[in-house]
Amino acid sequence: MPTRSNRRHFLKSTAALGTLALLPASSWARVAGAAGKLRVASVGCGGKGWSDLVNTAASPNVDVVALCDIDESKDHFGRASEKFPQAKRYTDWRRLLDDAASFDAVIVSTPDHMHAPISLAAMQLKKHVQCQKPLTHTVHEARQMQLAAKKYDVVTQMGNQIQSHSAYRTAVAAVHAGAIGKVREVHSWQGGSPTWRLVDDRPAGSEPVPTTIHWDEWLGVAPERPYLPKIYHAFNWRNWLDFSNGQLGDFGCHILDPVFMALKLTAPTSIRADAPPMNKEVWPKSETVVYEFPGTDITAGKSVRVTWYDGAKVVPPRETLGLPESVKLGGAGSVLVGEKGSMLIPHVAMPTHYIDGKPAEKELPVVEARDHYVSWADACRGEDKTTSHFDYASPLTETVLLGTIAARLPGSVLKWDSAAMKLTGAAEAQAMLTKPYRKGWEPTWI
Repeated sequence: MPTRSNRRHFLKSTAALGTLALLPASSWARVAGAAGKLRVASVGCGGKGWSDLVNTAASPNVDVVALCDIDESKDHFGRASEKFPQAKRYTDWRRLLDDAASFDAVIVSTPDHMHAPISLAAMQLKKHVQCQKPLTHTVHEARQMQLAAKKYDVVTQMGNQIQSHSAYRTAVAAVHAGAIGKVREVHSWQGGSPTWRLVDDRPAGSEPVPTTIHWDEWLGVAPERPYLPKIYHAFNWRNWLDFSNGQLGDFGCHILDPVFMALKLTAPTSIRADAPPMNKEVWPKSETVVYEFPGTDITAGKSVRVTWYDGAKVVPPRETLGLPESVKLGGAGSVLVGEKGSMLIPHVAMPTHYIDGKPAEKELPVVEARDHYVSWADACRGEDKTTSHFDYASPLTETVLLGTIAARLPGSVLKWDSAAMKLTGAAEAQAMLTKPYRKGWEPTWI
């Protein structure tokens, strides 16, 4: 996994110039000098939030000063408070932001539907933000996050931490170096069975909310619904349209990330999906999404097609991939088909490439890992730069979420005008770029 050796190398390589040159003047006012620790607040302390928190806190230059979670049980506030006993506790992120003078940066590790409302409010207070993937719940929110990061000049990072793994960095560098020539097409997939799909529709009834859970704060911007144990909090919210973006939203910002970066993609021009009929509650059990992107200097033509597949045990059709029959695709990953050969990028393992259907004679040069978490903290202090900043992560997220819209409109060829933020091809498409927000919880837009 990513190490801190990249940071040591970075500091050595910049010693002659001095690290002061890396820190924008606007950032100096937000930290207590280069020697001062970054004061971090964490929103969401259980599940992925726990690893986000402890991995960021591994930096000797981070001081965890505040914790916020709607769940006061052992697996959420319990162990976080034990590890960071000096941190102030909150159960409502709005009250945390009321104390904005006490911290410099925020980690947002909540369900998808609360990513943008919390992150936008934090950036408007000029706080640096690390936010889990997918960056947002809607395309409109993703664009707002990009605009806010620019307007408020804050350091940002999306939590697609595998981007910093040696495997993905090696794959991107190899494609840029021409290992398989210009890329003609891409096939990406996630063939696992979602463990979070417990039901196919909303169950009837309700149960009393446990005293340890603040249900209204968990719902946040989402429409009100009765509490039921296990169905939503703390993990199975991924099944529901109101809270998540399904399997594509869960894995797209990971698996499509090296594709996006290697091919230097920006925004798709068209999207089409095949998926089973959906109700208004849960995401489909499988989907195939075909994206068309403008060509780049890395691709073979004026456009390039990227096809996404998900569903239990699903993989792309092998005849399109240019791989030997002996090569196992694995449960998730991507195959980039180029003019000279094909590259298999597993999720998560080192890439391999093949020329004329046979393993290439030369191994790919390995690119060292970065520490995705510590690099964000260092960047907030002016000592590094993030690689999944919102200027990159927002367009990637928009692409993923356009696929989830297409899955809700199967068979429709949707045309995307990114500059104008116009989605055509189905009567309902444009409205799906955003959503209604619960009264009293509406975000403040840029």
